[in-house]
Amino acid sequence: MKYLIDTQIFIWFIQNSPNLKPKAKNLIEDEDNEILISIASLWEISIKNSIGKLNLVRGFGVMSDYLEDNSIEILPITFAHTVENNQLPFHHRDPFDRIIVAQAIIETIDFISSDDIFDEYLKGKAVKRIW
Repeated sequence: MKYLIDTQIFIWFIQNSPNLKPKAKNLIEDEDNEILISIASLWEISIKNSIGKLNLVRGFGVMSDYLEDNSIEILPITFAHTVENNQLPFHHRDPFDRIIVAQAIIETIDFISSDDIFDEYLKGKAVKRIW
């Protein structure tokens, strides 16, 4: 299976946080699954780290190591993603979260997230939120 993980899930995963549910952790660690992270998530992490809102023990520069070590692929943002983002209702105002859910919808990839607001975006779609 293919899954897109949101920013918070990735942070919890790399920090081995107890907030990450075992189901989500197992899906990410299962070598049979293809795990993707949006470039928007990496951009968000970079910003939060640089302004001191997120403390990364090993720093931002090692993100590529986390991705490679866990076989997590980067999902680029395409024009189709921005078109979907433009059409989404404003259930959520965070621009990073909105583009990430737009990517999940366009790519038809189930979305691993703890944020149930995404369920509003996914109603009637071929994508579901996993948590």
